[in-house]
Amino acid sequence: MNRTLLAAVAALSITAGTQAVAQTAVIEISPEQRTTIREYVVKQRPRSVTIQGDVRVGAPLPADVALVAVPGDWGPQYSKYRYVYWNDRVVLVDPSNRHVVHIVE
Repeated sequence: MNRTLLAAVAALSITAGTQAVAQTAVIEISPEQRTTIREYVVKQRPRSVTIQGDVRVGAPLPADVALVAVPGDWGPQYSKYRYVYWNDRVVLVDPSNRHVVHIVE
């Protein structure tokens, strides 16, 4: 009985963990917004960061990576996010969990 219960709890934990990753917010950015963001990068030349590990949508960034507030001219729909400039890309991040929500190339 205890082994069956333990196996059920383990299976539920694995399923719950998978669902948590799948529920990470992913946002879409219009071509016009991409242009606005790229123009900002060309003008402002933000400092590029070094990130150890895998940088992809849905993955969290390490705690030692400093997140920067999104400029207001990117649009109010992005104000709740932060960004980093990495590898010639703007990486939008949800600051509540540090998960990458979009990479602007």
